[in-house]
Amino acid sequence: MKPIVLVALTLCHLLPCLTAAEKPDMLIFLTDDQSQLDCSAYGEKIIRTPNMQKLADSGMTFERAYVASPSCAPSRAALLTGLMPARNGAEANHAKPRADIKKWPAYFQELGYEIVAFGKVSHYKHTADYGFAHFADDGFHQHESIGHAVEWLQKRPKEGAKPLCLMVGTNWPHVPWPEKDVGYDGTKLTLPAGSIDTPKTREWRAKYAAAVTKADDDLGIILDATRQHLGADTLVLFSADHGAQWPFGKWNGYESGVCVPLIVSWPGVIQPASRSKAMVQWTDFLPTLLEAGGARPPESIDGRSFLPVLRGEKATHRDLIFTTHSNDNRFNVYPLRTVRDDRWKYIRNLHPEFAFTTHIDLPVKLGQRSFFATWEEKARTDPQAAAVLKRYHARPAEELYDLETDPHEQHNLAADPKHEAELSRLSGQLDTWLHAQGDKLSVFEEARLLSDPTSHGPAATPPAPAKKK
Repeated sequence: MKPIVLVALTLCHLLPCLTAAEKPDMLIFLTDDQSQLDCSAYGEKIIRTPNMQKLADSGMTFERAYVASPSCAPSRAALLTGLMPARNGAEANHAKPRADIKKWPAYFQELGYEIVAFGKVSHYKHTADYGFAHFADDGFHQHESIGHAVEWLQKRPKEGAKPLCLMVGTNWPHVPWPEKDVGYDGTKLTLPAGSIDTPKTREWRAKYAAAVTKADDDLGIILDATRQHLGADTLVLFSADHGAQWPFGKWNGYESGVCVPLIVSWPGVIQPASRSKAMVQWTDFLPTLLEAGGARPPESIDGRSFLPVLRGEKATHRDLIFTTHSNDNRFNVYPLRTVRDDRWKYIRNLHPEFAFTTHIDLPVKLGQRSFFATWEEKARTDPQAAAVLKRYHARPAEELYDLETDPHEQHNLAADPKHEAELSRLSGQLDTWLHAQGDKLSVFEEARLLSDPTSHGPAATPPAPAKKK
């Protein structure tokens, strides 16, 4: 019997059993379509994000935080299951993870938490499938979710309350962006790398900036409410589900599509105003917060706890980051897989014969066709603009970037013999990971082809309705 006693003591030593009073309340706040650089904590000088900055001043800012996929449903399903898209079943945008998979609420309920969601936490109208004790306002742009979350906190009984895990998702800065009282001069904003500079582009960039500030306003409201009703020692995690809806952002494997803001504050545990270069991923949030609440993180998921990084005990976490993308109905059918290490980024475009198109360039209701049309107009006479437009629609089978010297991924080195070793190494690592994931490299919708100019670009017709799954 002695060995059994020794094992039990060892487990208790590694992971102390916390009482309900010792388990921290938690707030997870998610913005919708926000690239990492569009926040003052990451160097943005003009777009106003004072509440994100205040959170950064009180906690740890991660410089290399990544989503599992650059589209909404796969990204959020990975967050809420701890599993990458091929393993949880939500690969295409708007897809749901499999019903048999254990999800975030079940883990925290077992830990003794009350688990509640307001706004866009899962994908639209998927929240009922996750098992939250209470949820509300998970439809498209239901901005009343912020007020409802505050009201719920105000009315929540404090006597005998369980520790709380509160998840709040704002719909900002997802389109449609504000049209009136924007509050920004587009001529003063910095355009993302790879943009074609036109007056209409800057007009729309100002609208996006206004939407980011609205997201920051929502964060401020929720932070004030949690400080008032949960206390100053609440663990707060803020992040975004993927990059901005901008060319080469959302739906792309580039850094502006998959690298997101991540700021975590936990008074008394996390050093204020600290920064980390540790590479972390959205699948890691579940095991990290479970461990913070006193649980042993499950070994069966893809996520791994980075709590030692938050505590200042470690400076690194992952050696490799993988991301995947399949499609967004038929608006964007462009399956890709990526891997990055400390310096290099490799993108594999599974079907380079497909035309890359999105809501931005196609004539759809919520797209930004009005500014993209000015890109096409400029490309008729400007060779540099024409090159950008060509790069947008047509991608090579492989892309390789040196993120140390080319952080905005403007120079593809895949065909350069000098970097054959990096290309081969990362390609092999991606192959190994895809095999382990059981990724079938599926194409879920009919693609638009580069060989058919009527299927994309200015003459394209709206996509046909998505096939029912």
